[in-house]
Amino acid sequence: MKDCTIRIAKIQDAKELISIYAPYVEKTAITFEYTVPTIEEFEKRIEQVLEKYPYLVAERHGEIVGYAYAGTFKGRAAYDWAVETTVYVREDQKKTGVGQQLYEALEKTLALQNILNLNACIAYTQEEDPYLTKDSVAFHQHLGYRLVGEFHQCGYKFGRWYNMVWMEKHIGEHKDFPEHPKTFKEIQDVMED
Repeated sequence: MKDCTIRIAKIQDAKELISIYAPYVEKTAITFEYTVPTIEEFEKRIEQVLEKYPYLVAERHGEIVGYAYAGTFKGRAAYDWAVETTVYVREDQKKTGVGQQLYEALEKTLALQNILNLNACIAYTQEEDPYLTKDSVAFHQHLGYRLVGEFHQCGYKFGRWYNMVWMEKHIGEHKDFPEHPKTFKEIQDVMED
């Protein structure tokens, strides 16, 4: 179902975005964060991401139902063509196409920025439990990501040890002399047209 409107996040969206994120913190091992961030912390996160990368929200019938953003993969200049991607969907909107729409919009935006590699860091378990399934890995595989590495028992939450996997997707050609990536602010005018 592709009936969402995708737009750039605003600082004022923080409260609604926290309401989407909080259940993941409180009830799942999808995020290894233990405490739900404050509104002020979340506002800073949005602001920091938008300095360089897209932070997108999906709206359905006037309500925010999910969000996705990109962040720095590693801090060294040679990694400038790679980002880490993140997506969260409201609990009652899972498996409705929201996540896919967000990731497709994120990918198009990142391509405009000359980004080539998308990387996803995903909590993983060998055996599913009440806190973590393999759905996120399946979602990323469906969108063309491939598994590139696994770290074992590196995250501890809810009295259990969890693994973490990295998945990647290439969205551009790796030329000998690639165009340098642009910041999100540099391409924002193109997006708003």
